[in-house]
Amino acid sequence: MRIIDAHAHIFPEKIADKASEAIGEFYDLPMNSGGGSKTLLEQEKECGVEKMLVCSSALSAKNVESINTFIASEVAAHPEFVGLASLHKDYENYKEELARIKELGLKGIKFHSDMQKTDIDDKALYPVYEEIQKQNLPVLLHMGDDRYDYSSPARMVKVAKDFPGITFIGAHFGGYLRWHESIDNPLLDNVYYDTCSSLAFMKKGQAEEFINRFGADRFFFGTDFPMWDTKGEIERFMALDLDEEAKQMILYGNFARVFGICD
Repeated sequence: MRIIDAHAHIFPEKIADKASEAIGEFYDLPMNSGGGSKTLLEQEKECGVEKMLVCSSALSAKNVESINTFIASEVAAHPEFVGLASLHKDYENYKEELARIKELGLKGIKFHSDMQKTDIDDKALYPVYEEIQKQNLPVLLHMGDDRYDYSSPARMVKVAKDFPGITFIGAHFGGYLRWHESIDNPLLDNVYYDTCSSLAFMKKGQAEEFINRFGADRFFFGTDFPMWDTKGEIERFMALDLDEEAKQMILYGNFARVFGICD
């Protein structure tokens, strides 16, 4: 089957190991590897992954531009990469930066509300969402985590309803460790989900329940590199009780359609 990894993080090589360790400490989980592009490409190519969505989250406003420049440089260097930019609630020049993001060839925005300590539906972000909607850029949202409420499923639903022109992707089946909430999300035309950092923790049959409720055409496969090993995540996904058509949609077709990947 053809595969796109719809959720991976990369960092400059000089800080890749340190950044990966910091993520592991944040989640109290062992990391699969360092977070450098070389390692990602090696792992993914061994498994036949054709494209990888890459991103990195700005934890302060001062890091927004440098992160976006870095992601764009990696996309330019590696045709396998599809890049997402980062923004921050306190970053004031978001209109100019969104214009630059499009010029750089980045394909959307990633927010990590828990690490950025900002509610998804914080009113300070609404002008940013309005500009993102005008620019027709998808938004990938880190979701869930029962230690915080910044990225609760209800907050994503509110924003998705308030900005119907934005395609939102709720990571981690819409709510890492809060799947009892996200399974009850309304079916919204502008909301998709990804599978990353979930399959190792979900109960038997739970992933299939989600996919059957929202539709296989609403899901992307992701690894959350460097959190997980690509081979292991593919094996977990392939073990799901889904037909071949549904698996291929989730592994490749849905992302290719939404992000305009042309064969």
